[in-house]
Amino acid sequence: MFTLNLIPSTPISFSKSTHQYFPIKRIQTPKNLAESPVFLTKSTPLNFNKIHACPFGKIQALSTKTTHLGKILENPSRKAGSHVPKAAASSESNPEGEAESVEAAAAAKSKAKTLQLALVFGFWYFQNIVFNIYNKKALNVFPFPWLLASFQLFAGSIWMLVLWSLKLQPCPKITKPFIIALLGPALFHTIGHISACVSFSKVAVSFTHVIKSSEPVFSVVFSSFLGDTYPLKVWLSILPIVLGCSLAAITEVSFNFQGLWGALISNVGFVLRNIYSKRSLQNFKEVNGLNLYGWISIISLFYLFPVAVLVEGSRWVQGYQQAIQTVGKASTFYIWVLLSGIFYHLYNQSSYQALDEISPLTFSVGNTMKRVVVIVSTVLVFRNPVRPLNALGSGIAILGTFLYSQATAKKVSASEKKS
Repeated sequence: MFTLNLIPSTPISFSKSTHQYFPIKRIQTPKNLAESPVFLTKSTPLNFNKIHACPFGKIQALSTKTTHLGKILENPSRKAGSHVPKAAASSESNPEGEAESVEAAAAAKSKAKTLQLALVFGFWYFQNIVFNIYNKKALNVFPFPWLLASFQLFAGSIWMLVLWSLKLQPCPKITKPFIIALLGPALFHTIGHISACVSFSKVAVSFTHVIKSSEPVFSVVFSSFLGDTYPLKVWLSILPIVLGCSLAAITEVSFNFQGLWGALISNVGFVLRNIYSKRSLQNFKEVNGLNLYGWISIISLFYLFPVAVLVEGSRWVQGYQQAIQTVGKASTFYIWVLLSGIFYHLYNQSSYQALDEISPLTFSVGNTMKRVVVIVSTVLVFRNPVRPLNALGSGIAILGTFLYSQATAKKVSASEKKS
């Protein structure tokens, strides 16, 4: 019989087995634990490695628990939960750590979204400025807006075909009903684009953009005729647009009736394109904005180029020779035309991408600020003389456009909440 003194006053006995080792059959747990146990004494050495089915680590764990229980019995005033191991305490604090990590991830995502939005707006503004500058340069030496407008649609069509062929942009499924539904919007897009190019060729770029800022007036009028209703705030917001455009037109140094009418007809064309698109393309909502614009550009090219040949085709050769003589280098003229075509498509592409990423209100504000940036940039580049009243009229018109975008965005959000 071996004796193990776990507690000096309470011996625990192990009965001898016929086996070559001595497994523990039963441990009699003392009723009162007064102090920490002592595993081994000098008088009774025992090699636990030879105890069958009871490795030394398990007895160590048993002794730790017994010691801890003894400490609790010695100090019953100890606070509840103070004996909880540190690992358990740290596990209870995990929810707070997880919440902080979620907040940090959300903040990082918000910063990334803000950076992406800034890049989209930056590219949109930059591409628009480049287009307006090189388009005007090309028109100054080659005053044939029909051919230049056709080339810009051609460049956009080639760009989209390359994206589709390289699978950089998913190509939409082309059906006969889809093409038929695009015929109307593409026609109005053609009218809006060629009219703007005619206006650019006749007057200053800044004046064309001031007149084009009156597009909301036409939008409200045509939509009202088709049954849409607008609150009083929207109607009041178009008054400063009309006043500002009128003041800018009266005081414009480079005023020309063809330029004025071109800008106004451009507004009509783009407004009708937007209205007709909403009505004819309701069954093709799976087509995203970029693909939709790509197919509109392709169809518009087939509309515009035959008419361009009839209107001014007989004068293209002579005009080309004069343009090369004026510029001095043919390569310079080619670069101007090429940049106007590429950046015309790119700035429209960026506008569609921006509209996919942000709310209509933010897009409208960004579009208003875009006109301000373009007007200021072209005035600085071409050094167009600006009278004080002309600047005041331009500012009033742009302010009215901003107020209109605010009022219509609130109308749209209110209707969405009702639905």
